Amino acid sequence: MNIPAAIAAALAVVLSIVVPNVAIAAGGEVPSGSCNITSGGIGSGNNTTNCNFGLTPDQFKQLTDSVVKGAAEAMGTGATEAAVEAAKKTQQEQIDKISKTLGVTEDAVRSLLKIVGEDPNVPEDKLADAVGKAANDYQRLQAQVAALNPDNPAAKAFVEQAKSEIEAGHFGHAHELLRQATEAQIAAAQEARKLRERAQVGEDGQMLGAASSTAAEGSIVMTESHYTEAAELFAKAADYLPAGHASEHGGYLTQEAQALYHQGDERGDNDALRSCIEIYRHALADYPRLQVALSWAATEMGLGSALSRLGERESGKARLEEGAAAFRAALEEYSRDPRPLNRAMAQMGLGTVLSRLGERESGTARLKEAIVALQAALTDIPRAQYPSEWAQTQNNLGNTLVMLGERESGTARLEEGAAAFRAVLEEQTPERAPLQWGQTQNNLGGVLVRLGERESGTAQLKQAVTALREALKERTRERVPLEWAETQANLGNALRVLGEREGDTAHLEEAVAVYGRALEILTRERVPLEWAASFDNQGVSMVPIADRTNNGALAEVGVKQIATAYEVLRSGGQGPWAAMVQEHLSKARAIRDRLTGK
Repeated sequence: MNIPAAIAAALAVVLSIVVPNVAIAAGGEVPSGSCNITSGGIGSGNNTTNCNFGLTPDQFKQLTDSVVKGAAEAMGTGATEAAVEAAKKTQQEQIDKISKTLGVTEDAVRSLLKIVGEDPNVPEDKLADAVGKAANDYQRLQAQVAALNPDNPAAKAFVEQAKSEIEAGHFGHAHELLRQATEAQIAAAQEARKLRERAQVGEDGQMLGAASSTAAEGSIVMTESHYTEAAELFAKAADYLPAGHASEHGGYLTQEAQALYHQGDERGDNDALRSCIEIYRHALADYPRLQVALSWAATEMGLGSALSRLGERESGKARLEEGAAAFRAALEEYSRDPRPLNRAMAQMGLGTVLSRLGERESGTARLKEAIVALQAALTDIPRAQYPSEWAQTQNNLGNTLVMLGERESGTARLEEGAAAFRAVLEEQTPERAPLQWGQTQNNLGGVLVRLGERESGTAQLKQAVTALREALKERTRERVPLEWAETQANLGNALRVLGEREGDTAHLEEAVAVYGRALEILTRERVPLEWAASFDNQGVSMVPIADRTNNGALAEVGVKQIATAYEVLRSGGQGPWAAMVQEHLSKARAIRDRLTGK
């Protein structure tokens, strides 16, 4: 979903790892009427809200259409005047209810409905969710703009007008007014420079005002989901600040980094993540650890989240190691913080990064350390008070248990992982948290495949296929393409093993097709490790088909795919993974040689 938190949102998102809630970690919360908005973290990138305003998704879609198009146009040709008037009355009643629920003006509600209704990236069944989040950003924007109080009379007039326009939801005009306020203050500052000896204080005041209004403009752009433009505006705000304002400078840099994180996380922009990392590092210089320990720790958390997200997409372990170090540093400070949730978020971030590192190493020490960190996080997260954070931490714990179980004999760890996922599904529902529910179904399907591989029957494998098909109902290609591809790859694994176990060529052929769909998204350039896994498994699926149909040419294709995947993993430093694929290659070559007479 593309309606982001626009004002200093430190709640990050993505895949199976959650970004710790930096805003909570720093101790700040902004109310949003009666809507309860909860943020994800490293990996989810997703926010959830209980806003539905008493309307069904279809009713909410009709409301947004009537606001965007007008009641008459939305009803279509042939509508009577009485019907149009009734529709207008219904629209007004619904807007009035939303206005009261969110605590914003009716004009603001109309503007937010229009923004959401015109955004092609918002699914129809998530319009109410998006409006709730947009209203949260809007209230934060109001609070930020309300604090603006320029000394410059012209700028003050522009700002006061901007406040009124924002109150009415007229963001476009507010853009221009804040820009004019900035220009007025910059112009005044330039004039003040001519009298530097006598007017240094005046100049600094004007530039502080220019920075504030520019940052407010950046927050508007964040509300509109233009992350790159927002980052540029926050960078300008930081540049406008005079010397001696380290805390404000660090705050604007943090906002710039957060905007770039959203760009990188939600839109697959790795360059944005690289820039985000560098900006967080600059921001740390503005927060001396001994003087502002919690702000320093919150910035380390943001840095750790960005390093971890980029590290997931790159081969090697360097970024992940840096991310783990950042979370450890934050944890040192949060261990002295009386608020347990801050400590829990740092433990969760550390645990998930250690899990990723353990996945790429042959031993089990990192995985066991990750389990300890995640279990420690769970002790500080009351399930009833923070159900979303509890569920995501439990999910990450389940993933780590599964990875450890894959390296141990028996099925005990795998069964613990499956139990963890089933516990999460008791908290999540497809109605309340569809994407999170889909993620957990995907994770459950994955561990059921591993259990099925170690058992003689097919019951676990068939349950895995069912769970993964359920996950695909919410993890659609249009909504979350990378997650959709991940689930397709897991489904391919289930079908492949089921086909090998039952001697069913149809299941193997379906697996080849499913891997092919996954590889349309999991490209070698974007996610080389995930690409190699699916490319290998597709080749592995081809070989038994070739064996059963006496097709030497198909066996040759399978061998070439497995060999290519092996070289990618070996050169990328993925020793344990490469060793497994090397076994696949040896078996595939034996079958190919027998079929082709080599």
